[in-house]
Parts: sequence; structure tokens; C-alpha cells
Amino acid sequence: MKKIPEVTLLFWIMKICATTLGETGGDLLAQTLNVGYAVSSLLFIGFFLVTLAGQLAAKRYIPALYWAVILATSTAGTTMSDYMDRTLGLGYATGTAILITILLVVLGVWRLTEKSLSVSDITTRRGELFYWTAILFSNTLGTALGDYLADDSGLGFGGGALLIGSLLVLVVLAHYFTKISSVLLFWIAFVLTRPFGATFGDLLTKPVEKQGLGFGTEGSSLILMGLLVALVVYATIQVRRHPAATTPDALI
Repeated sequence: MKKIPEVTLLFWIMKICATTLGETGGDLLAQTLNVGYAVSSLLFIGFFLVTLAGQLAAKRYIPALYWAVILATSTAGTTMSDYMDRTLGLGYATGTAILITILLVVLGVWRLTEKSLSVSDITTRRGELFYWTAILFSNTLGTALGDYLADDSGLGFGGGALLIGSLLVLVVLAHYFTKISSVLLFWIAFVLTRPFGATFGDLLTKPVEKQGLGFGTEGSSLILMGLLVALVVYATIQVRRHPAATTPDALI
């Protein structure tokens, strides 16, 4: 359907930036502005549905629209996960286990119905819906997993980010030096970039006395939004310059 960007280094940089912004933006609304996790989740889910409708109606890859949906899944995932883990009192470990199960079910049903989990094989509206459902739950899972690593595991924000970053390096090495399925590695990397963004976002926002950098949710969100907008502008220019470059699996 050629509505998904090429999976290049730029894709992963933008993914991490968008998911980190989702973490800081979700915390900004729910915590700093004291809107609460439940109301924030409803607002962000509404934002997700609006942007998703635009993405489904589009006939080609539009960077601003695509990354708006990614950002929407990330912000919604942040507040949804926090609502489960904190408001409902499930805890990070239980919330992570539940979300892993949901994501595996989504991927399993997608594989059974569409016969492939490769983003380059998405040719139907049903496949596209499976794609975005998997992304929504993978980003929600990433928040719970990132919070678990940062808080319950004892690693802290920096240690959690270092662990996830190391796992991502191993995925990259596996891609280039093993015969492990590129589609499997893609989805592993896609899931891992979310907790990396979650822990990195916490590292940016938390005060120095809590092992953070002390930028706060407002400052961190502004910095990340500026960076993401700049990357979207660059991606838009590249698409206009090279409209025929439509190989979604460039790195997979």
C-alpha cells in the first residue's frame, strides 16, 4: 500500500524520538497538569482515532500524518499503561505480563489471517488495522516495561536505558550477522524502542536527586517536539525528492 516509511536508520531515530515524546507528553498532561490517567487516556485515544482515520484514508506515505499516529499511540500508551499499573494497582510486572499477552495475541491473529507480519506485505485495510493495533499495544507495553526496569528492577533510569540500548545493539548485530528472521527482529526492535524511549524520557524529566537530568516534562517535551518536527520536515523533503523510493523493508 506504500503508506509506511522505509525502515532505515532515520525511521528508528524518529521512532525513538516519537516514543520518548509520548512518554514526556503523556506525563505532562496526566501528572504535571494533573488531568489524571483516565481522562488523559480518553483524550489521547481520541487523538489516536482521529489521526488513524486520516492515515487509513491516505493513499500514500505522508510523513507528518504517519508520525502523528505513531505519536498518538505513544502518548495513549503512556497514560493507558500508567492507569493500569498505578490507578488500578496492577503494578508494573503484572501490567507488563498482561500487555505482552495482548500483543502476542494480536500478532498471532494477524499472522493467521494475513499470513505475514512483514510491513512490506500489508496490502489490505484489515492488515493495516492489525499493524496499528500491534503498534498501539507495543507502545503501551513499552511504558510498563520501561517503568518496571526503572523502578522495580533497581536499575534506575540510566541503567534501564542502558540495558534496553544494549539489547537493541544485539538485535542490530543479529540482523547483519545471523539468519534470524528479519521480520521477527523488526518487531523485537519495535517493541524495545518503546521502553528505551520510556526510560530515556524519565531520565530527561526526573529531578537530579532522583537520578534524572531535571528538564521536567515541559522542557523535555518542547525539546523532543522540536526535534521530531525537524525530522518530519526532513523526511517530507526526502519523499518529495525521491517519490519512487518505496521499499518499506529497507533494513528488514
